[in-house]
Amino acid sequence: MNRLKERYLRLDALPTLFCPGCGNGIVQYAAIAAIDKMGIRNDIACVSGIGCSSWIPCYLNLDVMHTTHGRALAFAQGLKLARPEKQVLVFTGDGDCLAIGGNHLLHACKRNIDLTVVMVNNHIYAMTGGQKSPATPKGVITKTSPGGNYEEPIDGAQLVICMGATYVARWTTAHPVQLQKSIEAGIKHKGFSFIEVISQCPTQSGVSIYGVKDPAYIMKFFKENSYIYKEGMDEPKNKIQCGVLKHDNDQPEYIDRMEARFK
Repeated sequence: MNRLKERYLRLDALPTLFCPGCGNGIVQYAAIAAIDKMGIRNDIACVSGIGCSSWIPCYLNLDVMHTTHGRALAFAQGLKLARPEKQVLVFTGDGDCLAIGGNHLLHACKRNIDLTVVMVNNHIYAMTGGQKSPATPKGVITKTSPGGNYEEPIDGAQLVICMGATYVARWTTAHPVQLQKSIEAGIKHKGFSFIEVISQCPTQSGVSIYGVKDPAYIMKFFKENSYIYKEGMDEPKNKIQCGVLKHDNDQPEYIDRMEARFK
């Protein structure tokens, strides 16, 4: 086993519940590589909600709070207020974060509270059988959209930019090195950090969205159909926008503002 996984995983809890080919293992490894490189193992606490990606921190030998559906950010904000010295890393999915947890997401963004959120977006409710999520592409057939999805999908990264998040990035599971660097940057950033990871779900969204259940094919699709955003560039259409989309160090953080108010 990889040395980092031996050091950070709860070996007694293995094997994981992740399906073969799931992208959650890539996200998990990027997170522990970032934590290890920064040397913050004793200073970090992880929070998650409900869903496949919310199991990511549950296999880590760290301080972990596995909470209720859609409430990861509510618990994470409470933890940060109680223990402001802690680095708080949140794992959530497109269903958990953008649907039932959407209101908590909006308020955490506008507060600019110092959290780092990793939202794994597989464009579907995978754990509960393949229902459409807020991020499911238009026209996709799922268990709850047998005639094709009539709704426009929510773009999580653009949503949080509009609501005041001060560090925003998007990568795919085909960009593991860049993902690790963005998790490091998000943790270092003093403010609300949001990192979206476009991930494969061979079991559910494989056939619905990509037409195959082959994770290698889907990751190759991610690599060939994405581009790295640079300000001022002519952006290609119908491709996945990746990169650091916003990094604003000038906005005051929520707890700093609160403490300044009562000095």
